[in-house]
Amino acid sequence: MNRFLASANTFLYNDFIFSPRYRILRHVLYWVAHTLLWAAFWIVMGSPGSYGQEVLNMLLFLPVFIIYGYAMAYWAVPHFLLKGKIIQFLLLMLGWAAAGLYIDLWYKDYIMIPLQKIIHPGYFLPEGPLAWCYLCMTTAAAVPMVIKFFKFWEIKRRDWLQAQQEKITAELQLLKAQVHPHFLFNTLNNIYSFSLENSPKTPGLILKLSSLLSYMLYDCKTAEVRLEKELEIMKNYIGLERERYGNNIDISWDVSGDVQDKFIAPLMMLPFIENAFKHGTSEQIEKCWLSIDISVKGSRLKVKIANSKNDIANDGNNGIGITNVRKRLAFIYPGKHELKLSDEGAFFIVSLMIQLNGEVAPRTPLSTVTLQSIKHETTMPAYR
Repeated sequence: MNRFLASANTFLYNDFIFSPRYRILRHVLYWVAHTLLWAAFWIVMGSPGSYGQEVLNMLLFLPVFIIYGYAMAYWAVPHFLLKGKIIQFLLLMLGWAAAGLYIDLWYKDYIMIPLQKIIHPGYFLPEGPLAWCYLCMTTAAAVPMVIKFFKFWEIKRRDWLQAQQEKITAELQLLKAQVHPHFLFNTLNNIYSFSLENSPKTPGLILKLSSLLSYMLYDCKTAEVRLEKELEIMKNYIGLERERYGNNIDISWDVSGDVQDKFIAPLMMLPFIENAFKHGTSEQIEKCWLSIDISVKGSRLKVKIANSKNDIANDGNNGIGITNVRKRLAFIYPGKHELKLSDEGAFFIVSLMIQLNGEVAPRTPLSTVTLQSIKHETTMPAYR
């Protein structure tokens, strides 16, 4: 029942009211309702005629109602009221109201009453000004004006919301595009250094990079990607960095909870890992470490990334990647995320919580990507 009501409301609001497809039907239904309601009003006011006679009288007056009402609704409202010409609109409305008094009187005395005498001679309106007839006349103009104004207002509101949404989408695409070159620049530098040494690991690194490029070119075009895929790509990136450091780094990687059928905006966590390598471990002379702890409970994702660093090293809090992630989090997860960056002197901690949006697509198998297992050699410092 609720689904039916929701569908009916959607049809009436989006399709019937605003779609040009139903324009003629909308107008016909409005004037039918106007005729029937005013005929009932005359009966309530003590008219000696029958309801059928009153309906016929309203139909005889209908051409004047339409011309008088549409002139204001389709000319005065868009050309004056909606353009902010309030004084001109009010003056025009007063003039049109005065003109309506004479139009009503002329039409009633010279067209309406003669037609009534022909159709039903025993009952016809008295000649001269009638307050209730004039009220019917002005209502025929006022109601279409109000409807037209709010329809224009709603269309402008929708256009504004769509423009805002397109602006946000464009900004998100720009932020995502800024993440890609920043990430690729560092990765290509790593592979370049191996190629200079004619290292046999270079082909494997290129394969890993190709999987990352495929991910960014195809998967990242969507608003959300599978959390499994995002974690897989993060491990590939760590594998690329691990080759550069060799035995000079200890890496701890732990994932707990159910990560299947969960979705996240692409490249939301990777910049923090990239930042840990760039501003933390790369500036250390002694053996460094990186600890990554990811947990999923229900739709809540928690990420803890800690990396060793020199006491005076820049933590990269305001780097391009981190700044972009902050903006994307604000856009995509407003009020549904928490991000804390903490500099503890000898190490740096990133704490991120995201309330995921839930499953948005049927689950499909992940593409095959060659992963290199990562093991830490020593115990990492505890962090919160």
